[in-house]
Amino acid sequence: MKIGLDVMGGDFAPAEAVKGVLELLNAPDLVDVQLTLFGDEAQIKEHLNGHQLPANYRIVHTEESIGMAEHPTKAISQKRQSTISLGLKMLAEGELDAFTGAGNTGAMMVGALYTVKAIDGVLRPSLTTLVPKIDGSTGLMLDVGANADVKPDVLVQFAVLGSLYAQHVLGIASPKVGLLSIGEEKEKGNLLNQAVYPVLEEKRNINFIGNIEGRDLFSDKADVIVCDGFTGNIVLKTCEGFFYKLKKRGLKDDFLDRFNFEQYGGTAILGVNKPVIIGHGISKANTFVNMIRLAKQVVLSNLIPKIKSSL
Repeated sequence: MKIGLDVMGGDFAPAEAVKGVLELLNAPDLVDVQLTLFGDEAQIKEHLNGHQLPANYRIVHTEESIGMAEHPTKAISQKRQSTISLGLKMLAEGELDAFTGAGNTGAMMVGALYTVKAIDGVLRPSLTTLVPKIDGSTGLMLDVGANADVKPDVLVQFAVLGSLYAQHVLGIASPKVGLLSIGEEKEKGNLLNQAVYPVLEEKRNINFIGNIEGRDLFSDKADVIVCDGFTGNIVLKTCEGFFYKLKKRGLKDDFLDRFNFEQYGGTAILGVNKPVIIGHGISKANTFVNMIRLAKQVVLSNLIPKIKSSL
């Protein structure tokens, strides 16, 4: 399996990404991965500290990279030789099975749309986040920031995409899909939710269970939580901030530990033609390892062919 990694992406690049690469060498479940590192070759070799990469690893040298604060569309159009641009190009051309990185999220999203392109029939690709459940299981929420404003048909499609991901990647046989709202009753919510609810009720290829409230996020009420990207991003960042505040206070709890993004690696862009995995900007070495694990899992699940078949 051929996976690409943007070594120059993230707040601690390239040091933490290269540390992650060295950890990958000792991961028995990833020995079959052929890894392509995109970045400045001199910097990569400097951080390898004398370690030799195995034959199934290679470096694609590029002197350009896209900074975290750069405008995504402008950067993608102007920096054709950047790590993100080259990685996505090789992915689109079939030289890679998946591409990963912890750099500029907007640039990864825009680049994927321009280069890898959306699956036919997908109105807007979505970003997801995993949601830890109190019973030990894991759910999925989408969208969490890629689409702040959406129309009802887009939200309906998020429900389908999320259900397919939960089924084929998370292994949930019949994922329960809930619409995030301000009340359980069908008529509750804003105009968007009120328009979407009856359409979701009629969908035969998802297990729609109705509205759920914020207090239901971590229960087993729903496996897939659907919302617009504005709402989802606020929920995501609130949980993230809450986790770090409690961690700083020294609180130790098994359930709280499951909010640590590092163990998940990243999130897949749902709705594009090839697996693209985006990691958090503050990713450390272990996060990059888990990012590669997630990429492998998505490829093995045949998620994208299944999405195409469903649509």
